[in-house]
Amino acid sequence: MPGTTNPQLRPGTADDLPQLTALYNHYVTQTPATFDTVAFSPEQRQAWLSHYAEHGPHRLFVAQDGGGGLLGYATSSPFRPKPAYATSVETTVYVAPGAGGQGVGTLLYEALFAALAGEDVHRAYAGVTLPNEASVRLHERFGFRRCGVFGQTGRKFGRYWDVAFYEKPLD
Repeated sequence: MPGTTNPQLRPGTADDLPQLTALYNHYVTQTPATFDTVAFSPEQRQAWLSHYAEHGPHRLFVAQDGGGGLLGYATSSPFRPKPAYATSVETTVYVAPGAGGQGVGTLLYEALFAALAGEDVHRAYAGVTLPNEASVRLHERFGFRRCGVFGQTGRKFGRYWDVAFYEKPLD
């Protein structure tokens, strides 16, 4: 994919919503990485986008190529809705088809965790649908450790999938 050798990273904005939605929809319709099963419109994803800000624990970073094409994104989202979970986040990374294995996910996580360093966040959690060796390696490289595996957690594409859960201390 052209331009992936020097991606530009920045906080995501509302202008990114069409490309963010298209990238996410690839994972919805083509992979078990997310357990959503029906593609979204950008309008349907507006509520999702509204959870992210330039400051605070809930962030969205995007990586773009030189032509403005989306190479991937990373987020830190609320882990659970109850108040005692406020210092925990769930992180995710999605890389565009054709941009995998080029360090885009690593750059996105570097930016995300650098931004979270000054926030009141104690732990990061991530779920990885198995098998997904690239995601497992990425999370382990960033200091996540496997907490456990929920067997046959979700059914998609006519089969059940296991999900490994990871945690990372942030303070």
